[in-house]
Amino acid sequence: MAPWRNAGVAATVCVVGLFLSREAAAQRLDLDVPLDAASEVNAAVAPTLVRDSAQDASSIPSGPSTLEGAIVDSMRLLMIEHSTRILVQAKTRNELDGPFFPDYRRSVKVPDTWSDGDGWVVNYLGHPIHGAAAGFIWLDHEDGAHDPTLGFSREYWSSRLRGFAWATVYSVQFEFGPASEASIGNVGMRPGTTGWVDHIVTPVGALGFMVLEDALDRHLVRRIENWTSNRFVRAVARTGINPSRALSNLAQGRFPWYRVARPIGGQ
Repeated sequence: MAPWRNAGVAATVCVVGLFLSREAAAQRLDLDVPLDAASEVNAAVAPTLVRDSAQDASSIPSGPSTLEGAIVDSMRLLMIEHSTRILVQAKTRNELDGPFFPDYRRSVKVPDTWSDGDGWVVNYLGHPIHGAAAGFIWLDHEDGAHDPTLGFSREYWSSRLRGFAWATVYSVQFEFGPASEASIGNVGMRPGTTGWVDHIVTPVGALGFMVLEDALDRHLVRRIENWTSNRFVRAVARTGINPSRALSNLAQGRFPWYRVARPIGGQ
């Protein structure tokens, strides 16, 4: 790898590391202390959460701006994902050399096949998870959509469809935009590296994962939390059973096991 490329990778990793550590620096990563303290939540809602950890999460207001907040946190999610690609994918690092704009233009293509050459796990699990993470980011910036009562209410499905729409926008940007796989790694420039699977499975799967994780969080994770007060077990359950929400939390500078109005050590 060329020296400038090594420097670029190192700089990207440092930026992501600094970002992810901004909240952790304020307190120890110690499961013996309250992990969902006020420093983990938006300043606008923190006093309410501290006073009443059992408050209905759907009644807690979102941040001051849905669109602005969703854009900023989605850019952080992009930073995490592209940094991971550069770190773990040799094929991505190998394409960082060369003229940026000419290679980018050649990489943006309308797919002519379904498959993009990636494996089943990447396409049908990984892509929906990262799409759902973007959807949860939108919901975290929307009034009343943090954790509404699961069901077939119009309000619930309307909020999830808005999250689906945001995940679709995020997916298009991730594939074709200025900070995309096409511009960073030139995915699509070589035959067989782009397919309709990315454009369809990511947003549709994102909607499915958001609904599934809502159900699992309410009916399985909460059952585990009622069974044990061990913070480590609770954190593992929240993170492992809700991977999209965990990734969304990381992008928003929070611990992956964070829940609105549900401190990790709460009853």
